[in-house]
Amino acid sequence: MRLIEAHDVSIDARERRLVEIEHLIIHAQDRIGLVGKNGSGKTSLLKVLAGKKAPDNGVVTINTSITFIPQLKRTNTVKSGGEITQEYINEALAQKAELILADEPTTNLDTQHIEKLEAQLKRRHDAMVLISHDRTFLDALCNKIWELDEGTLTAYKGNYSDYAAQKELEIEQQQQAYAQYEKKKKQLEEALELKEQKAQRATKKPKQTSNSEAKITGAKPYFANKQKKLRKTAKAIETRLEKLEKVEKVKEIAPIKMHLPNEDRIRNRVILRAEEISAKVGSRILWKDVSFTVSGGDKVAIIGPNGSGKTTLVKKILDGARGVTKAPAMKIGYFSQNLDILDKQKSILDNVSNTSNQEETLNRTVLARLRFFREDVYKKVDVLSGGERVKVALAKLLLSDINTLILDEPTNFLDIEAVEALEKLLLEYEGTVIFVSHDRRFVEHLASRIFSIEDSSLRIIEGGYQAYKHDNPTEPPSKVEEELFIIETKLTEILSRLSIEPSEELETSFQRLSQQKRELKNKL
Repeated sequence: MRLIEAHDVSIDARERRLVEIEHLIIHAQDRIGLVGKNGSGKTSLLKVLAGKKAPDNGVVTINTSITFIPQLKRTNTVKSGGEITQEYINEALAQKAELILADEPTTNLDTQHIEKLEAQLKRRHDAMVLISHDRTFLDALCNKIWELDEGTLTAYKGNYSDYAAQKELEIEQQQQAYAQYEKKKKQLEEALELKEQKAQRATKKPKQTSNSEAKITGAKPYFANKQKKLRKTAKAIETRLEKLEKVEKVKEIAPIKMHLPNEDRIRNRVILRAEEISAKVGSRILWKDVSFTVSGGDKVAIIGPNGSGKTTLVKKILDGARGVTKAPAMKIGYFSQNLDILDKQKSILDNVSNTSNQEETLNRTVLARLRFFREDVYKKVDVLSGGERVKVALAKLLLSDINTLILDEPTNFLDIEAVEALEKLLLEYEGTVIFVSHDRRFVEHLASRIFSIEDSSLRIIEGGYQAYKHDNPTEPPSKVEEELFIIETKLTEILSRLSIEPSEELETSFQRLSQQKRELKNKL
C-alpha cells in the first residue's frame, strides 16, 4: 500500500533550490532513516510529507493517518528537555497512526530512554520516517536509508550500517574507475606524443634514402603525404582523448600528526589521579567513594542516565576538587555547549589559528576534515549555523596548545557526517580524551575505557563499550516496563502542572496513575 506518493516536488529556501525530487513513495512496511548534512533540507522535506508545509512545486498525495514529532520542542514550560521529548513521543505513540514522521526523536534522551524508545518502535507495525544522527538507533529500526545531498534524494536498502557499506563500495568503485581512466588517458597521451614526433620528423628530408624511395619522382611530396597521414592519426587519437569520459579522483583524507605539549612526559604515564572521591546533590548521593587513574593517551567515556552526575565528575576533574590530583604536564582544553571559546566577529580560520601552535597546513587539514573547504574558512563565526559553530569550537580545541581534551556531549547538533569526521580526528589524536556522550556508536568507536555512573555508584570498566555491555548485560525492556515508562513520564508532567496550577482533576489523575505505577512495579 502506498501511504504517500510525491511527484516533481521541489522545496526552496532563501532563493535557492533546497530539495528537488522527481518521484517518491512511502509504502506500508517502510522504516526509513533520512540522513544528510545539516542544512540539506531534511526537516523541510519531512514537514512537506507530513502536510505541515506546502512544496514550492509538485504534488504530494497522502493516503494515510500521520503522527508528526517535530524537532523544535516547546519552550514555555518548566520541564526538562528530556521530559518534553518523552511527552511528544508518548502523545505520538498514543495516536495509533499508520505513519510516524519523527525529526530527531532521541534529542535530550539518555541511553536508557533511547533504548526503551527503540523497543517501543520495534513492537509497532507502523511505517516511519526518522531523522536522526544516532547511527545505532537507525540500525535498530530502519530497513531503508534515504540520503539527501545537494537537493537529490537517493534510496539505499537496509539499515545505516548497510548504507555505510554501500557508500564505501561506491568509493572503491570510483577509485577503480579513476585508476582505469588515468591508465587509458596515459596510453592515449603517449600514443599522441609518439605520432606528433613522427609527424615532426616526416617534415625533414632524410640524408639517406632507400633504393625504393630514391626511385620516387620528387621526394618532397612523398614525405609531405607521410606527414599528413601521421597528423590525421594524431588528430583521431586527440579526439578519442577529448571524448574519454572523465572520472573524478576520490578525495584522500590527509593524516594528522600534531605536536602536543609535554608529549614525552604524558604518553602512557598517569596524568590524573582520583582518590576516594564522591558526590551528592542535597541529600541524594550521585556516587560513593571511588578511586581511579587516567594515563596519557587514554580515551575515556563517561556514561550514565540524565542527572546521574556525569557533568559533576567533569567539573571535579576540571576544578581539581579534593581527592583529584593532576600532573603538571597535563594541559586541558574543555568543550561545553555554550561555545564561549569562539569570537563571533572573527573568521573560522582566525578563531582556530589564534590558539594553535600547529602549522597552518594542519589547521586547514583539520578544518577540511570537518567540511570547511577553501574560502569557507574565511566566513565569520557569526553567520554560521549551530552545528557549524560546534565544529569550529571542536577544531579550535583540537589544535590548541593542549594535550588533554574534556568534551561534554560533543556530538549534539552535529549531522552524522560530522560525527564520523570527529570520530576519526579523535582516534588519530595522540593526547588524552575524556568525554561525556549518549551516542552509543560514538562511544563504541572511540572509548578505550568506560566510567559508568549508575545506581549511585561509579564503575570503571577497562575496555570499550562492548566490554561494558558484557559487564552489564541488559534484557530488552518488557511490555510492562514500557507501560511503566509511559506512566512515569505522565506522572512527571502532572507533578509539574500541580506545582503551577493545582486542581482536583489533576490530583485525581495523579492518584490514579500512582496506583497504576504501584501495580506495574509489583508485576515486575
